[in-house]
Amino acid sequence: MVVADLHVHTTNSDGTLPLEDLPAAARRADLDAVAVTDHDQLHPGLDQPVVDRDGLTVVHGIELRVETEFGRVDLLGYGARRTDALTGLVERVQRDRIERGRAIVEAVESYLGHEIPLEAERGIGRPDVARAVVESDPDYDDIGSVFDDLIGGDGPCYVRRRVPSVNRARAVLGEACAVVGLAHPLRYPEPEPALDLATEMDAVEVHYPYDGERGHTGATGPLTVADVAAFADEHDLLVTGGSDAHERELGIAGLSSTEYERFAAALDEL
Repeated sequence: MVVADLHVHTTNSDGTLPLEDLPAAARRADLDAVAVTDHDQLHPGLDQPVVDRDGLTVVHGIELRVETEFGRVDLLGYGARRTDALTGLVERVQRDRIERGRAIVEAVESYLGHEIPLEAERGIGRPDVARAVVESDPDYDDIGSVFDDLIGGDGPCYVRRRVPSVNRARAVLGEACAVVGLAHPLRYPEPEPALDLATEMDAVEVHYPYDGERGHTGATGPLTVADVAAFADEHDLLVTGGSDAHERELGIAGLSSTEYERFAAALDEL
């Protein structure tokens, strides 16, 4: 039974769930705890690493995309505090997000031959673009097809963005967050070197959806979920997990009560 969803995106980045609606969404999923892990950004409505919202434990987190020598991966920071270094890093990444978002919107509009109802603002992500296309173009009725046809990594409207190095991001998150972990290792083309990075962190994400409307069709590479769980155990890493929610449904994946107790104990060391 899932009691904690530790990977949730809000309207602060490219999700559709406002922070004020989080407790109700969590209650519908029978959750005790949720981590807000907006892309490349802290949530302005969370002023402490861990807060209580209407009886729900809300962990302030962040998801950062980083560059490695074998490709890009995502790091998750939990129990986040606003340090100067993290604030500076976030500001640089957000400026690039806006520039990249504007470039993708322009490319999509040129390709489709019409405007889409979206302005490039702070926190913009490709799911925002996909939703705007679905809203404005009758040829698209789900965001997955927009990724497949237009804005996926090999799509005609894809624009690559600049991201921090894994070493820089890991150091900044290590100073600002109680727990730093590797996100969804089996979604990367090379999961083995991605997992190797986790040995220098506190945690690895084991539980998460393996398909979804954003183009993730399954785990790549030879490893299995059981392998990742065994890796976490071998290296004494915390297990994390969550739905990677960008919509309003929470608890699709996450931690059991036993797994969450261990994670919560690490947060208590703040």
